[in-house]
Amino acid sequence: MIGNNKEGFMTQKFSLLLVGVLAWALMVPVAVPAAGFPDHDITLVVPWAAGGGTDTLGRTLVKNGKKYFGVNINVVNRVGGTASIGMNSVATAKPDGYTVGLITFNLSTYRLIGLNNLTFRDFDLIALLNRSVAGLSVKADSKIQTLKDFVEYAKANPGALTVGNPGPGSPWQLVSAAFNHQYGLKVAPVSFDGSAPSRTALVGGHIGAVSTGLDEVLQFYQTKQIRILAATSQERNSFFPDVPTVAEAGYPVDNMIFDWRGLATAKGTPPEILKILRDGFRKAVEDPEYIALMDKMALPRAYMEHDKFGDFLANMEKSLEPTLGLVGLLKK
Repeated sequence: MIGNNKEGFMTQKFSLLLVGVLAWALMVPVAVPAAGFPDHDITLVVPWAAGGGTDTLGRTLVKNGKKYFGVNINVVNRVGGTASIGMNSVATAKPDGYTVGLITFNLSTYRLIGLNNLTFRDFDLIALLNRSVAGLSVKADSKIQTLKDFVEYAKANPGALTVGNPGPGSPWQLVSAAFNHQYGLKVAPVSFDGSAPSRTALVGGHIGAVSTGLDEVLQFYQTKQIRILAATSQERNSFFPDVPTVAEAGYPVDNMIFDWRGLATAKGTPPEILKILRDGFRKAVEDPEYIALMDKMALPRAYMEHDKFGDFLANMEKSLEPTLGLVGLLKK
């Protein structure tokens, strides 16, 4: 009898242990095997409104997605919170590779300005797509014709020169602030709600200069409505052949700040699925239609693999921190 009781007790104990192990296993996310991936359409989340530059870039990138993935890639715009809503939806998605996000510059600032704690570390990175530089522009008939003129006028007339930017925390506001700080310039910054109204204000003669993405003033440059004094790049852009770099103009910058766009998916995506995504998008950025669009928009094609992309973003945060402090936005 005693032996039977002992045997029953051991059987019951084993059963309870087995139930516990099974319950634990159900709670732990199971990696999705890559076999058959993808077997249905992939979603590309664009965190900005339809029709904008980022949206256009994303839609062109995935237009021929079926050629490279065997399935369609459907664009969904999830806007709001300075793009944080869309990017957060990717970070919290199921890590199965079927939700990919187009991540942008603002991801580098959220934590630093206290908006939220979302950073690039909350994603598995796929690749950097583009890295844009700033251009400092004046109206074509301005008395300021060179970057040297700009610096000398600002020093001789502290606070008199109005310089527009696309808004607080934008890369082009920060580029301008960093340049002015490095060279001891006092200007009157004017923030607008986006690059378009800042460009319009310059052409209308309402401000003395404007800091924007170089690509954003291509049309005004081609129609000779503005003069671009210099670009914050290391070499000249072929679409702006007569625009010197800041170094060529005699005023190199220590702290390079770029606007950027890239691709990422939820943290924890299985390595074999990440490889499929990275290989597929590597082919997509070589698609002739995508290349043609990037060139038409004068957007530098700066493809960078995931590991180097991570290094770039880590360095970007370091570059942004002191500059955000200059404009009173650093909350870290």
